[in-house]
Amino acid sequence: MTMPYDAESETSDEALLIRYADGDRAAARALTVRLTPRVLSLAQRMLGELAEAEDVAQEAMLRLWKIAPDWRTGEAQVSTWLYRVAMNLCTDRLRRRRSTGLDEAFGDGVEPPDETPGADDRLRQAERAIALQAALEELPERQRQAVVLRHLEGLSNPEIAAVMDIGVEAVESLTARGKRALAARLSGRRAELGLSDDD
Repeated sequence: MTMPYDAESETSDEALLIRYADGDRAAARALTVRLTPRVLSLAQRMLGELAEAEDVAQEAMLRLWKIAPDWRTGEAQVSTWLYRVAMNLCTDRLRRRRSTGLDEAFGDGVEPPDETPGADDRLRQAERAIALQAALEELPERQRQAVVLRHLEGLSNPEIAAVMDIGVEAVESLTARGKRALAARLSGRRAELGLSDDD
């Protein structure tokens, strides 16, 4: 039985995935609307480039659809599984970049936010986003993953531990070291970027 689209928001990811595996297209649409923006955001933070992030999000979702018929209920959360796949895809792309050279592969970096405050505010937001992305790219890969998942994607430490396949203590350590490294990299630019001590 196909439920109205509005009712899909109350259905768990796992239930939607199982319904998709049984041929329910509305469940696939609901799961896509729910999960794709989160995976895209994660990939963009990890890769710094929207086009590559879109490719990763699409590939991760395709892998989810492929595994749907074999999904084992109760073993993992769908979102955790999807984050792990996306992280692995990002890691593969980052490794390929290193072999071809960052300058050739990276492009211009993060696009500025599409908001409509004044031009000065938009410019400052864009400068902050670019500075943050540049600082993130300088972090060791595992620290960057932990910082992005915790502070930019809002996952809890246990969720990050599941995504990264490490212990909660390791997540806490990676996140703390990553935050300190980011603060050190951005410390000389606080005034230039218009950051207060609270930012």
